[in-house]
Amino acid sequence: MSWTEARTMTTAELHLSVGQTFVSHWFVVDQDRIDAFAKVTEDEQFIHVDPERASGTPFGGTVAHGFLTLSLLSPMAYSTLPKIEGAAMGVNYGFDKVRFLHPVRSGSRVRAHFVLIAVLKRSEREWQLMYDVSIEIEGFHKPALAATWLTMQVVG
Repeated sequence: MSWTEARTMTTAELHLSVGQTFVSHWFVVDQDRIDAFAKVTEDEQFIHVDPERASGTPFGGTVAHGFLTLSLLSPMAYSTLPKIEGAAMGVNYGFDKVRFLHPVRSGSRVRAHFVLIAVLKRSEREWQLMYDVSIEIEGFHKPALAATWLTMQVVG
């Protein structure tokens, strides 16, 4: 089953959702977004910010930073992943594995596919959720990235 909108679920419903896929809406990765990310991270390598020079590379133009693509998981998750009923907040708990598999060219649209693989009760208030996630690039077979992402939701 696939949902494209965030829902609130009980922990029992969440356990029943293990193995299911949640798909975000599309995000445009345009040159303005890439340039802003380059400035804030101080990574202004020409393959990201100089379209003329980047056109002479195997990419054929500028590409997004891998970390920019990774950072888009947060807004993708906000719009898509279920929230536990009564959750006061959610936090990024980390990644077990991240692989950058294909460059995201400027102007591309991307979206995430999250597969819920585990729901673990860590305490009376804390639930750890584990997702296998990939970021699809519209029109390409190979994903931009693949990762195992851990999040924590704090209830109450």
